[in-house]
Amino acid sequence: MRIAFLLVAAAGLFAQDPPPVYKQMCAGCHADNATGTDRGPGLLNARSLRRRSEAQIRSLIRNGTQGGMPAFPIADRDLDALARVIRSWNASVFEAKPAGDAAAGKRFFGANCAGCHSVNGVGGTNGPDLSEIAKELTLAELSQTLDDPNSRRGKRNSSSCPGWAFCPDDPYAVVNVKKRDGTSLRGFARARGAHDLQLQTLDGKFHLLQESEYTSIVEEKRSLMPALQSTPAERGDLIAYLATLGGVPMGPVAGAAAAPTQPQIDAVHKPKLGEWPGYHGAPNANRHSPLAQINTANAAKLKLAWSYALPHMSLQTTPLVADGVMYVTAPNQVCALDSTTGREIWCYVRNRSDSRKISGDAAKGAQRGAAMLGDRVFFATDDAHLIALNRVTGALMWQVFLPDGGPGSHGSTAAPMVVGDLVITGVAGGDSPLIGFIAAYKAATGEQVWRFRTIPKRGEPGSETWGGNAIEHGGGATWLTGSYDPASDTIYWPTGNPYPDTDGTERKGDNLYTNCVVALDAKTGKLKWHFQFTPHDLWDWDATEPLVLVDTKWKGQDRKLLLQANRNGFFYVLDRTNGEFLLGTPFVKRLTWATSIDAKGRPVVNEKAKPTPGGTMVCPAVRGATNWYSTAFNPVTRLFYVMTVEDCNMYRQAGNWFVPYNDPANPPQKVLRALDIETGAIKWEVPQVGAPESNYSGVLTTAGGLLFYGESGGTFAAADAHTGKTLWHFPTGQAWKASPMTYTAKGKQYVAIAAGGNVMAFTIAP
Repeated sequence: MRIAFLLVAAAGLFAQDPPPVYKQMCAGCHADNATGTDRGPGLLNARSLRRRSEAQIRSLIRNGTQGGMPAFPIADRDLDALARVIRSWNASVFEAKPAGDAAAGKRFFGANCAGCHSVNGVGGTNGPDLSEIAKELTLAELSQTLDDPNSRRGKRNSSSCPGWAFCPDDPYAVVNVKKRDGTSLRGFARARGAHDLQLQTLDGKFHLLQESEYTSIVEEKRSLMPALQSTPAERGDLIAYLATLGGVPMGPVAGAAAAPTQPQIDAVHKPKLGEWPGYHGAPNANRHSPLAQINTANAAKLKLAWSYALPHMSLQTTPLVADGVMYVTAPNQVCALDSTTGREIWCYVRNRSDSRKISGDAAKGAQRGAAMLGDRVFFATDDAHLIALNRVTGALMWQVFLPDGGPGSHGSTAAPMVVGDLVITGVAGGDSPLIGFIAAYKAATGEQVWRFRTIPKRGEPGSETWGGNAIEHGGGATWLTGSYDPASDTIYWPTGNPYPDTDGTERKGDNLYTNCVVALDAKTGKLKWHFQFTPHDLWDWDATEPLVLVDTKWKGQDRKLLLQANRNGFFYVLDRTNGEFLLGTPFVKRLTWATSIDAKGRPVVNEKAKPTPGGTMVCPAVRGATNWYSTAFNPVTRLFYVMTVEDCNMYRQAGNWFVPYNDPANPPQKVLRALDIETGAIKWEVPQVGAPESNYSGVLTTAGGLLFYGESGGTFAAADAHTGKTLWHFPTGQAWKASPMTYTAKGKQYVAIAAGGNVMAFTIAP
């Protein structure tokens, strides 16, 4: 009876009659029966209202909307009654809590529905994810769709066409495609344009088709979903179970998801030619690509292939590409694109966090990318949640909160890293009191496997390097993606500065493990070795720059090396098997904080460069001689490429602890440099024209003899990797905050980079 009653309500009659004030003040725009007019939307079964509380609806009526509904000065008693009845018209099935055996309904769902639909990370991809369906539909809508999946055809707007109903141009519309080669495909038109189609066949694979590849697309008239076949009791139990699905809970899922296979792991550790499955491309963090289709002979023919806009004007993302699909990120957003056209296939979006509750760059919207493994994409939110999404649908599969207590308003900015069957990430916010860490989670379930603290607890090894109270909140954030060596199963992760940044009075000593590379056992997180670049840092010189792993000859011997151009102004070469210091030499000319580096790699600090209450001029500046943007080593040229900064700051112990140092005769400048890794000598350089602060572009080298990078002033450029000579450039008009990557799709090589609020892909013009 209750279901039948609500079905009547959904047809346009009220479950609760509106108060008199509705007819007086609302019906003129929203209609007497609340179904809406051309002046105002419907208020009955409106998904936009379903997620609002009674208090939020009350506030909406009282205050109006920007550029839309005016504010209404309604008496409190009438306002309360109006908000209450509008809320009742939009009650979800989650609130209705229909009778039935939910446990039996879950078993029925598993046997009859899970082949197409997923819930909380488990199930199929031939139907929308239902993890939150109870909050998206009313009981009437749910019942109607189960009985007749085609009944909602033609109702596309968000208030009447829920994500799992069948609608025109819906991502689950089934189409039949005839290809020019005589074959046919059947599947879901996940996205479509006038000249292209993004088709997901029923085996879960994407087919990214151009109009030159097909002759016809015919949409099927009926939903792939059949009407429910069940007994009345089974139907009631299923509805009772679906009514419990209010969203993916926080924390690991209960082990039902399959673990990644070895071929899936190998696809990340040893990427297929032309794919870019991780933030750095390959786990060695060396942005050198073996692709050579675009080369020094044809680089001048590069043209913009497509551009895709995201709602953030300072993107730092590095796109991922696998199986022709690109994954790009913005703050709290991941989108899957056709890598040949840039057409959006799906987007996952969650609300930005209150910037007052998180610290550092995460509060400003810094977000550098995602990771992938098997059927999942992994992503860290601004408020330090690690989440797993389904690669095919974008559905949330699990979510965990990274911090485990202690001080700090943690945020996240780094792209996670996949190592074996684990996904590993760190946290941002080291310029405020917190304890940094690196944590590893099972990719299948989100279960934590290990955690490494960058600030040891009192009494633990390394704690003796902290004299004073700062050890309780000493910083050491881990806000950049690390590197991985599969041969030794070792993770290399860079760590950030200690806190307080420029005042070391309560942290006497070296302050381990800040400003370090830590080498960790991938399976356990146990420390193998560490190397500290800037002991007792007083200048905020995080070691969170890329750690490039290369196997090459070094001074006549085959060596396994770790290369880093550090923010403190020195270029380092280490033996990555044991952390042995091999080379440390300046790569900038303005370097005053240290006079040299000793035989063990420890800097000889200039005592006159330490911050004072009144301020001390020191070089490099607080942003460093370089920063987090990508570097690269080319095994053919044997050069290491880095965007450098010649600049200085006034450093103070407290308060406004760094201020610009202005010398009109010697202004700050960005300089692209190529270094000899055996000596650190600068082999060539390209001074940049334009404001240094506008350029946070990294570099990419390729087997085609090219070096790609963003020039100061907003131009994207390709240069000869041997000489630095510019061979091609494209003006974007944007400030650079991202690093380039390259991939192939349909046999064609592309180069992509985020510029301002756009992801741009370039290829050779036909």
